[in-house]
Amino acid sequence: MKDTVILVTNNGMGNADLALQHKLAAKYFELLMQNTNLPAAICFYTEGIKLTVTDSPVLEQLKALEAKGVRMIICSTCLDFYGLSKQTQVGIVGGMGDIIEAQTKAAKVITI
Repeated sequence: MKDTVILVTNNGMGNADLALQHKLAAKYFELLMQNTNLPAAICFYTEGIKLTVTDSPVLEQLKALEAKGVRMIICSTCLDFYGLSKQTQVGIVGGMGDIIEAQTKAAKVITI
């Protein structure tokens, strides 16, 4: 997975109740964190940026992944749109150019 980029476009995983979406995302990132083969980057945009801000139910997992060297890229336009620019707790705030660069360098792109 070292040449893989994961795109997070929802405030959780799937199209269910928000509580279930958050539970699934937490489990996904927990299991990903336990893996020795980690993705190069995780990019957050649209509603996905909500997982990177204050009170996110997956901050612990995302911080642990970042500590293991996974690059976290959060869309600045999306943060501004939702009024969450000052609440980012993990990763780097970048633009679509940064997300495109990560995608083009990746051998595989997975959207969750």
